[in-house]
Amino acid sequence: MSLSCRRPRVLILAEECNPEWPSLPIVGYKYAREIARGADVTLVTHVRNRENIEKAGYDVPVTYLDTEWLAGPMYKVERIVRGGDDIGWSTSKMFAYLPYVAFERAAWTRFRTELRSGAFDLVHRITPMTPTLPSYIAHKSPVPFLIGPMNGNLDWPAAFAAEQKRENETLRRFRDFYKYLPYARSTYDRAAAVLTAFSHTRRDLSRVEDARIVPFPEIGFDPSIFHGIGTLPAGRRSEDGKVHFLHAGRLVPYKLPELPIRAFGASEILRQHHLHIVGDGPELPRMQAAIAEEGLEACVTLHGRKTQTELADWMRRCDVFVHPSIRELGAGVVVEAMACGIEVMVTAYGAPGDLAAEGRGAMVEMADFDTLVAGFRREMEAVAEAPDRAAAVAARGQAYAETLYTWRAKGEKTLELYEAVLSGRPLSGLGY
Repeated sequence: MSLSCRRPRVLILAEECNPEWPSLPIVGYKYAREIARGADVTLVTHVRNRENIEKAGYDVPVTYLDTEWLAGPMYKVERIVRGGDDIGWSTSKMFAYLPYVAFERAAWTRFRTELRSGAFDLVHRITPMTPTLPSYIAHKSPVPFLIGPMNGNLDWPAAFAAEQKRENETLRRFRDFYKYLPYARSTYDRAAAVLTAFSHTRRDLSRVEDARIVPFPEIGFDPSIFHGIGTLPAGRRSEDGKVHFLHAGRLVPYKLPELPIRAFGASEILRQHHLHIVGDGPELPRMQAAIAEEGLEACVTLHGRKTQTELADWMRRCDVFVHPSIRELGAGVVVEAMACGIEVMVTAYGAPGDLAAEGRGAMVEMADFDTLVAGFRREMEAVAEAPDRAAAVAARGQAYAETLYTWRAKGEKTLELYEAVLSGRPLSGLGY
């Protein structure tokens, strides 16, 4: 069948899909919405998302499944073990196994008759995106099953054991046991295509041959919010003559939000410029203490949590986006900064390193905390002393983001993938 004849009929499984919740839920919502532009989509999601999806006016058929009888109690226990919502990511995924299997079993019960009767051409699970949560439907679906984008399996750098402990990630050492849980093998053995975000996830899925792997980062951006202003970046030099650095995101240990503060504290050059920090989280008290200890009140400002629109405005007002995270799986904020036309400065590890490669950003090699501080300080000083040097880097990053990472571009690539699967064509060359 060719998609030139008719639109594909796709059953999308997206348990996490919410236009108002950050990180994975909003990514799931935007990706599903974009696929629906070119396919006849039926979305299956959790009932917890109903209010916000209906408020947003999502105009495709949606089935809401209620598995709170299991998900609710498991979440309460999980939150106690994790110590809150901002840390303990691996623990969260472990507790999600049974509730997610229950979700897909409910989806199969609801749609098995329609699937067997040919009402759908494809089943595509887009969330959750971790490889550790298998699919109950994969081995049952009578039509091609796709899964992804998958993202996960990025090791903790050995030098950051203290940050790993503060993140409550001690249970991560048990992660690989997921491969022996029910449905884990059948998920990847039966999938017609497995979308993998970055190289660290591809390494995790060794049982899937290259012919069924499609490189496909989950991240994307909305160009109506994240966009440049046409002059890069010296043309928007602030009236105060300073270079303005920006760090933004959840203030959690693995993102090292304290690092740019320490870089400023160690540099008389940087003290003549300004560091803006947007976000909130458990590391805030450490950062406030570091600012006071280094005497940086005049050149470092904590702005708190902002909306996406406000964050985009800050990106356009600043000159360099500093993102030292040492365990970043997706790094959507890096692509958003690129789209706003400012240079990105990242640790060369995980997704940020892949995104900023080939001259699209400044990169500092992974090392211990003090060595990383020194590396970022040198890169930041280089911009402060020669601001125009960031122009070419920022331009390359912006062109890269605008070409590949708008939600429209990702939707178009997904439709190409659907056509290849349904026509039996090889998947090589598809994706990113």
